[in-house]
Parts: sequence; structure tokens; C-alpha cells
Amino acid sequence: MFGKLKEHLTTELKSIKEQKLYKYERIIESSQGAEIVVKGKKVLNFCANNYLGLSSHPELIKAAHEAIDKRGYGLSSVRFICGTQDIHKELEQKVSKFLGMDDTILFSSCFDANGAVFEPLLDTQDAIITDALNHASIIDGIRLCKAQRWIYRHGDMSDEVGLDEASGKEYKGLERCLKEAQNCRFRMIATDGVFSMDGDIAKLKEIVALAEKYDAIVMVDDSHASGFMGKTGRGTHEFHGVMGKIDIITTTFGKALGGASGGCISGHQEIIDWMRNKARPYLFSNTIAPSVAGATIKVIDLLSSTTELRDKLEVNMKRFRKEISAAGFDIIPGEHPIVPIMFGKYPDCSKLAVDFANMMLEEGIYVTAFSFPVVARGKDRIRVQISAAHSDEHITTAIAAFTKVGKALGMI
Repeated sequence: MFGKLKEHLTTELKSIKEQKLYKYERIIESSQGAEIVVKGKKVLNFCANNYLGLSSHPELIKAAHEAIDKRGYGLSSVRFICGTQDIHKELEQKVSKFLGMDDTILFSSCFDANGAVFEPLLDTQDAIITDALNHASIIDGIRLCKAQRWIYRHGDMSDEVGLDEASGKEYKGLERCLKEAQNCRFRMIATDGVFSMDGDIAKLKEIVALAEKYDAIVMVDDSHASGFMGKTGRGTHEFHGVMGKIDIITTTFGKALGGASGGCISGHQEIIDWMRNKARPYLFSNTIAPSVAGATIKVIDLLSSTTELRDKLEVNMKRFRKEISAAGFDIIPGEHPIVPIMFGKYPDCSKLAVDFANMMLEEGIYVTAFSFPVVARGKDRIRVQISAAHSDEHITTAIAAFTKVGKALGMI
């Protein structure tokens, strides 16, 4: 029975290995941090979502232990049966206050939150208008919804329709999509707050202005922003000065906010109440573990009391961006700790990116190559991610290693 499928998969796996597109897992033999152990060797980690360096923070570990001691290991239940503890409600309240929203509902991950958010709110009478480079979880969530779909060219706020020269496909700006969707009952604009491959930030001021003009609601996935974007780390809505004007925020606890697991939807009270009754990943999937709830409460308390970590992250990010550009590398400009080093202009760029990452590991720097299908063909890159846990010495060491490998491979 499995024979034909096995033969097909074997051929496909061989093909992606030959194209240097196969995703191998490197084994980490330590806790997550700026310094990790790989194959018995201490290396510097420059590719984690550990933006604030909280993944192994002693206060979080202590809080997780205390939650296990007081509330147990797991709940063996969905929320509405017997899976809601006091710490789950406390976390929802603290996240809501931190983000400036009415209420919050917890999920096992932000992928689940994005899978949950569209289908209960929108149907065939309605419109979802989505950025072309939105995260896979938003794309999958939209596929589960029966609403009509418009896709606008990445970051394009215009009223234009055109032909993309590279792909030969038609593109539209956001305002054009909103105009075309005016006959729909409800319109939702869906966007990443920060786009995870390029590190560019959504134009939320312009998006909000268009939403107000064309009577749309705005949904933002702030997974790569919560905890550090904006002056007090509230996210891209704070960064752009539009707090109070975003209708729905989804985010994760698996990146800057501790790095374990869990995610949420924050929004207007009526939306969250509806999600508690209609969101399928909430109704049919286990509640988050007490250890995660307890530790994430500690994260929110820490970030509400001081901006020290996000301030350190900003300093590190600016220094790395300046020095890696000065070294001669092709990076995508920005104001985010995601710093993509691009390989598309070089021959056999997928192989080059993989070779570069492997040589960097030999130099004691852990980075990962990103190729198709994670990014478009010809957009291969090393996605560097800066952390507040990186010291000045760490950054100096990383810049020196990038320069050495770049010269060895003829890139600079």
C-alpha cells in the first residue's frame, strides 16, 4: 500500500537534497541563549527568536517551577471543560493590559491563534485582504475561512493595479483591494506586524488610515514584535503610534516573551467572547501548560517594570547593522533585530548560503541558511537575529567571522 507513495517521496527527498534545500536539524546540547553547545563545542547563537534573552532567564525558570509545584504539570483538558486555572485568567488579563486591548484568549501557539481567528468572524459575505508576504499561519487560517480573498502586493498601500515584471502576475495595492471589496458585509485587513524573513515593519499608520476610510477592521500578527518594538515594547502598534486603533492582535509567547510555547488573540471584548465560543483550536485543543502560564506572567511583569532589555536589544541591533554593512555584505535595511544577509546576486546562491552557514559554525557562530520554499527562489539568505543577551564581545566576534567567511567565499 505504501509502495507508490514511498517511491514518490524518496525521489522528492533526493531532489531537494541535491538542490541543497533539505532542512537538517542541528542538535543543541545546552539551554537556549547567546552561547549554546553544538557537538560538544560552545558557539554563539545568532539565529534564535530569543530577542530579549529570556529563554533561560533564571526568574522565568523559577516561575515555571513554582507553577508546576502549585498547579501541576498539565490539565488534560480543553479550557471550557476543566482546563482553566486562575493563572490562565491572570495571564490573559496581564497580556491585555500590556498590549492595550480589552481581553485576550490563549492558544497552544500563535499558529493556532491565526488558524482560529478568521473562520468564526467571516463568511462568504465578507472579505479578507491580506499582505502577499504574510506568515504561513495567516495564509492557512485564511484558507480555513469561507470569506472572499484579496491579496495586496507586499507593503503596497496604493490604489494601483499592475503587472509584476518578475512573475508576470497581476498585483494590486491595498486601497484598490478595499475599493473592490466595498460590496462585502465586513472587510478585514490582515498583516504581519513584522515580516519574519525580511524584518520589515508593516505600515500600520497607513493601513489604519485606509481601514478607517473604507470601514475595515485590522488584524496584526505581532509575533516578531511583542516585547520589544515600540518605546515600551508593546509592539508595532506602539512603534507606529496606533495603539487603540488595531482591532485584533495575535502574538506568540514562543519568541521574545520567554520562548517556550503558547500564543493568543487580543482584541475587543465582543471578539474575544465570540472566540471563546467558536474558535476551533480553542475548543478542541488542550490548554497551555501551567509552567508556561506561570513563566509568561513573570515575563509580562518584568517587561512592564523596565525597558532595560528592549533598550539593550536596540543598541545591539543598530551596532550589528552598521558594522555588517560596513564589512560589505548585502543586507535589507531596517530597524528590527532580524538582519537578512542576502545571497541572491551570487551564482548557485542556495548552495552558497548553506556553505556559508556551515563555515560560520566552524568559526563558532551558529546561523542558518534560508532557501526555497521558506523564501522565494533567488532570495536565499542568512537570517541573523540579534538578542539583548549578546554582549559587545559576541557582536565583535560575529562580525569578524562573517568577514572572514565572506572573503573566503569571494562575497566581499
